[in-house]
Amino acid sequence: MIDAEYIHDTVIQNDNKIILLVVDGLGGIPSESTKLTELQTAKTPNLDKLSETSSCGLTLPVAPGITPGSGPGHLGLFGYDPLKYYIGRGALEGLGIGIDLLPGDLAARGNFCTVDPQGNLHDRRAGRIKTELSKPIVNTLNGIEVASCTTDVFQVQDYRFVLRMRGDELSEHIGETDPQQTGVPPLDCLALQPGGGPTANYVNRFTSQAKELLHNEPIANMVLLRGWSKLPDLPSFPETYKMKSSAIAAYPMYRGLATVAGMEIIPTGATFADEIQTLKDNFNGSDFFFLHYKPADAAGEDGDFEAKVKTLEELDKFIPDILALNPSVFAIAGDHSTPAVLASHSWHPVPLMIHSKWTLGEHNKGFNEYDCRFGSLGTLEAKYLMSLILAHSERLTKYGP
Repeated sequence: MIDAEYIHDTVIQNDNKIILLVVDGLGGIPSESTKLTELQTAKTPNLDKLSETSSCGLTLPVAPGITPGSGPGHLGLFGYDPLKYYIGRGALEGLGIGIDLLPGDLAARGNFCTVDPQGNLHDRRAGRIKTELSKPIVNTLNGIEVASCTTDVFQVQDYRFVLRMRGDELSEHIGETDPQQTGVPPLDCLALQPGGGPTANYVNRFTSQAKELLHNEPIANMVLLRGWSKLPDLPSFPETYKMKSSAIAAYPMYRGLATVAGMEIIPTGATFADEIQTLKDNFNGSDFFFLHYKPADAAGEDGDFEAKVKTLEELDKFIPDILALNPSVFAIAGDHSTPAVLASHSWHPVPLMIHSKWTLGEHNKGFNEYDCRFGSLGTLEAKYLMSLILAHSERLTKYGP
């Protein structure tokens, strides 16, 4: 939708302000015991009350039955067709922490992990090792040398890092080393297309040395690599929609996504409370704000139903602070569902709510997967959300004579 021919000619500028709150992993599915989702279980009086005077529906992040990663999930919400614009997670993580990515550089998103004495994965996230404990391990990995290729490791947060490879004719068409399950060994990196063989060999040399260097580490004794990607090139979000656009996100990857889209990154702290304060302090400086909430996704991926319920209840407490800013449009969406029942991302539609002066109420009973399916927005592809937001903010004129 962002590069549809009609968009640029129909977008107009005004002073209306927009907040898009993306709740990472928002959607869920019912637990077997209660037959309720996390949103249905959570006590969210502010979200439920807001839904009574909002337009509600469900989004399909990519297409029916397709389980998205966070990158495609967010791009869809920003109006990019995720089937046309694909960005690997490595480049996003790297841009999010501000590393220098040159044309031709290759980046991967890395996880510290633990393997048992037989070399099988025990924990793909090394117990979510804290940043202060992973820093010396990053320093160790920066001692690795691979012939014909320069490798640099950058700490991201907790168990995450970025591997940047710099050399001639590196290929992003190589496989990940993360098997996405425990009880099996990390994968060898394989070429996925002709020409990827040399790059895959560089990666395997790196991981082989990492295994040797870390084998005595008590907390994180191996690494997993995925999301191979190079520097992307996307149409500009601010130029397309003709509005100054800013992003407030504690997690680096989401700052990377916003950077690629051309948004200004406003520095913030590590918590959502910090993000809210940053929003308040900078609210007069932009037309559009992308605000990111991560905890629900983390709890869902851990398979912790009760923890995800609590993260949604915590989010609910901040809704009055956002509404107090009196944005012209306040939209709440999710990049994908992360049901605790599955302990992973899923293909299930995601609840959506848009609040503006044009939404006077549709007799919604609450903000959850069940009630949103009866809302006026219906079930729509996420890439059309921005056109709805622009319409509610009176930034779209008539199309055609």
